[in-house]
Amino acid sequence: MRRGPLPPSPLWGSPCRSATSAPAVSLAGAQVTSETKEVPENQPVDIPCSAYRSDWGSPRIEWKFQKGSSLVLFYYAGALTDPYKNRVVFSVTSIHFTTVTREDTGKYICEVVGGDSQIAKSEVNLIVQVPPSKPVAHVPSSATIGRTAVLRCTESDGSPPPTFRWYRDGMLVPTDPKSSLSFRNSSYTLDSTTGELTFNPVSAFDTGDYYCEASNNVGTAQRSDTVRMEASERRGATGAVGRGTIGWGAIGCHGVVWGASGARGWGRVLWV
Repeated sequence: MRRGPLPPSPLWGSPCRSATSAPAVSLAGAQVTSETKEVPENQPVDIPCSAYRSDWGSPRIEWKFQKGSSLVLFYYAGALTDPYKNRVVFSVTSIHFTTVTREDTGKYICEVVGGDSQIAKSEVNLIVQVPPSKPVAHVPSSATIGRTAVLRCTESDGSPPPTFRWYRDGMLVPTDPKSSLSFRNSSYTLDSTTGELTFNPVSAFDTGDYYCEASNNVGTAQRSDTVRMEASERRGATGAVGRGTIGWGAIGCHGVVWGASGARGWGRVLWV
């Protein structure tokens, strides 16, 4: 008889990166506590197991680490799993990191199962503080008046994720352009979380030198290089320089001069 694939374990979820397996335990109805801790990178930290109960005798304690969709079992059956063995110290009430890196940012889950089937769980969201690195300003060198232009500011190291500010010609770009005399003739939206500055539509007033700044209250704010954007009218009926249909004529005392369209605006002189 053919059998289909087994369903994923309700304890570990999916996906789970661990070489250790354990009997499934239902945590439905478990007591759950949650807190957040922040610590600078390369510093020690204690992560408490608030779920531990001393009156539960010798309960079974498990620790897991969750980051995004990944769930890692790193303490089970009285032993730490790799890569935590050399930098984590276990006790029944907490785990102690001798030092943390930015990769340790995530959720730490302590699950406690008592001898009489009592179940409790505590979670700690650990944020390893990392100052932002120098951001990159993605600015188009030219923008067409009446169209849309998007400027983006990106940064890859900051933890917690930084917020962004934009500057034009050395002046802070306000969230609301109508709040400043210097920007009231511009039409844009500014998202300080994503770092996107969207002009819609672009106007002649949007020409300028732009740079962005990233900050997250850790260390000092970091500034990008300056990039210039020129706003100009679209040239030619088809959008290409020097294209289109132009005709002109002039009558002088010695002849008639006629011009015709062309890629470079060539003309012909006819003498009569």
